[in-house]
Order: sequence, then C-alpha cells, then structure tokens
Amino acid sequence: MSWLLEKINGGLVRVFLIVVALFWLVPTIGLLASSLRSPEDMSASGWWNVFAKPSQLTFDSYQKLLENSDITHSLWNTVLITVPATVLVVIIGALAGYAFAWMEFPGRDWWFLIVVSLLVVPVQVALIPIAELFGKIGLFGTILGVVLFHVGFGLPFAVFLLRNFFAEIPRELLEAARLDGAGELRLFTRVVMPLGGPAIASLGIFQFLWVWNDMLVALVFTKSGTQPITVALQTQVRQFGNNVDVLAPGAFISMVIPLAVFFAFQRQFVTGVMAGAVK
Repeated sequence: MSWLLEKINGGLVRVFLIVVALFWLVPTIGLLASSLRSPEDMSASGWWNVFAKPSQLTFDSYQKLLENSDITHSLWNTVLITVPATVLVVIIGALAGYAFAWMEFPGRDWWFLIVVSLLVVPVQVALIPIAELFGKIGLFGTILGVVLFHVGFGLPFAVFLLRNFFAEIPRELLEAARLDGAGELRLFTRVVMPLGGPAIASLGIFQFLWVWNDMLVALVFTKSGTQPITVALQTQVRQFGNNVDVLAPGAFISMVIPLAVFFAFQRQFVTGVMAGAVK
C-alpha cells in the first residue's frame, strides 16, 4: 500500500509541476504567436485563435523588424554591452576571488568585508553621481560607460560567490601543485579555474541575464545611437503606440536569446548551484 501511495503522490507532483510549467510558458507562447500574426489579425482577435487558424502564421513581422534600423542597431548594441560586461565580471571576479581565498596580503579580510558590504548598495543610489562623473570624463551616453557601470555593480557579487567557492578547494591539492613548481598564475589557470567551472558558468549566466534584460541603467546612461534593445522597444511604444508588428517580434527575439544562453549552459548552472548547496 505504501508503494502505491508513493506512486500516486509522485504522479500528483509531476502533474502539478507540468501544470505550473505550462502556465509559466503561456506568456512566451502568446508572444511567439503574436509575433507570427499580422497586425490586422492581432487587432481582430486574441493570439490563441492561431491554433484554430494556422493560416494566420506569417514571418512578415520579422521581415519588417529586420528592415527597422533602430531595432537591429539596438540589438547589436545589446550584444556590445552584454558580452564585455559579462566577460570582464567573470575574469576580474575570478582573479579577485582566488586572491581573497588563497593569497595572503595585508588587510585581506577587511577588504573582503568592504566588497561584501557593497552588495547592499542599490543601483538607484549611484545613478545620478556616476552619471555626473561620466559626463565630466566623456563617458556618458557611450556603450563603454554602460559596460563599466554593469561591471562595477556586478563585481561584488562575483567576488563573493567565487571566493566562497574557491575557498572550498582542498588545500592539499594546491600545495601539491606548488611543490611541482606551479606559480600563482599557473595554479589559477590550471587548477582553480577548471575546478571552479560550474561556479563560473553560474556567475556568467546570472550576469548575462541581468545585463541583457536591464533597462534602468541603459535608460539613464545611453543616447539614441547607443540604446540597447530594451530601451529601443520602449521607445517604439512611446512613439508609435500600437506598433505591435515590430514590438512583438522584437520582444520575442530579446527574450529568446537569454533563454537560449541559459539552456545552453543549464548543466553547468545546475552543477554549480548543487555544488554550492552541498558545500
């Protein structure tokens, strides 16, 4: 009887999870269906009617999107912002995390405490002061300024996460590498980085998603020629109102790229999260 109850309970849990997943996917499916319909069909009926009339599906909206230079340019700006901001945070965070975990230098614990305390600083507090600073040094309205802002606010979490992960590496393993003549740089690249791969992948995914989906920082620090896709879509809403034939495919492309990145590194992400939980 107990095994039967376990199977029933397990089946109910699976059904519940499937229902939750379907509800979670409804907005994504609706956005995809809307992006494949003409503006006339969207104004006449809801997106769910596409299942009854598959003939409504068309790629005309995506063709129109590719002809919209503002959207395509903003999508490229998003790549130019997100990729450097993610790579720099991962590299600098890994180096600093290794230093805080395994290198001795004066005031190490105090410096790490200062880094951790920066986690509680909200982004909104720094917008105006940094905007004034960037304006004085000529970085306001540039892609480089947005990248530096994201790197600055992404590093505290990166250092905190990777330092705690690197600190759990067995000391004996590092000592054995040092006895074999490995210096700090070789020790970092040949031993620490491979072992910290799951944590680094998790950090990269978090940073990529945060920067790609950001609109607040980009809205403050970018101009018309440097706007990412989030700000460009918001501008389309303000300027054209019901410009859904551009907004729907643009929003879907903006959403599907980070989803693709997440699913591509899903195994490393789960491994990193589970490793951190076990430790």
